[in-house]
Amino acid sequence: MLYMVIEHFKNRDAKAVYRRFRERGRMAPEGLVYVESWVETNFDRCFQLMDCGDAKLLDQWAAHWRDLVDFEFVPVRRSKEAVELMTPELWSPQPTRR
Repeated sequence: MLYMVIEHFKNRDAKAVYRRFRERGRMAPEGLVYVESWVETNFDRCFQLMDCGDAKLLDQWAAHWRDLVDFEFVPVRRSKEAVELMTPELWSPQPTRR
């Protein structure tokens, strides 16, 4: 399962987050796979795409960072998969309007 992880840097202190990352690495448990990330241009937030089969791994990983970061975990799917799921629905008859 893919998760969009939205990290809100506490006190807008991206330096503290980058410093810890440089010193300790990502600190992700086995089974949690980093896919890609993007950082807001003002360094307020980071958006990470993570892959794992058990959402508990996200909490284990976040425990190493919660003093510096507030987290949101959003289950997501790739657009291609969304299209595949929605396509049969597009062929269903539309309800009539009154």
